[in-house]
Amino acid sequence: TILLFFFPQVFSLLIVAIGVYAKVQKATDTVRDTFLIDPAVILIVVGVVMFFITFCGCIGALRENIRLLKTFSFSLTLVFLTQLAIAVLGFFYSDQTRDALGKFVKKAIVHYRDDLDLQNLMDYIQKEFKCCGWNNYTDWSWNLYFNCTWGNPSTERCAVPYSCCTPVPGELVINTMCGFGVQTQNFVEATKSIYPVGCADRAVSWIETHLLLVGALALGLALPQVNSLAHPYASLSDSWLNMDLRQLKCVQINILMGPAARN
Repeated sequence: TILLFFFPQVFSLLIVAIGVYAKVQKATDTVRDTFLIDPAVILIVVGVVMFFITFCGCIGALRENIRLLKTFSFSLTLVFLTQLAIAVLGFFYSDQTRDALGKFVKKAIVHYRDDLDLQNLMDYIQKEFKCCGWNNYTDWSWNLYFNCTWGNPSTERCAVPYSCCTPVPGELVINTMCGFGVQTQNFVEATKSIYPVGCADRAVSWIETHLLLVGALALGLALPQVNSLAHPYASLSDSWLNMDLRQLKCVQINILMGPAARN
């Protein structure tokens, strides 16, 4: 029971540990422009916030500490409203949201060879959504190594990562050079070897075809938070009720002790 009660804290500390380990493993990374989109940093921040909120909730409930319960309630409310605001703004300002995500992906493409975590993230996205770049496969010219200008001395000039390539049936070993020279080809020619469509269009198509799943996930995330918001107020009410009962008992004792004291 105790382990289950403190599971959120243990889980949040595990997230922080994974983030710190990932950050330490690439301690030589000097790219500051990727700090805010670094998956390791995101894990650390999420883990710290989770630990703070769950610590206030668990200790506040155990000790019946009203301040901790109020802090837990306020923090959880703030997180929930932030998520709700992001969802609403993302729905009503879809173009601006797409531009913001585009900036994130552009940074990931620019620093593809500089940050191993970003490289793995981009490869995973392109494999899963069967896409290449943000708008299309030529976006990889944003990267210094894949840039398709004439004076680029890189051996990967005009190439795209292997995660853009269409799988070859029966291929046991991945050909990491399958995307070489693809940027010099037109859309129809590129289709023969890679997924030329950008990840932006693929993501929109995926959401449109999985609206029920997206809605279920959103509801699944919202309900536990709303449920958690109700418990602190119940605990606060119970605490105030217990205080009122204790005060009432003291008054009763004083009334009963009054005649005895006078005698």
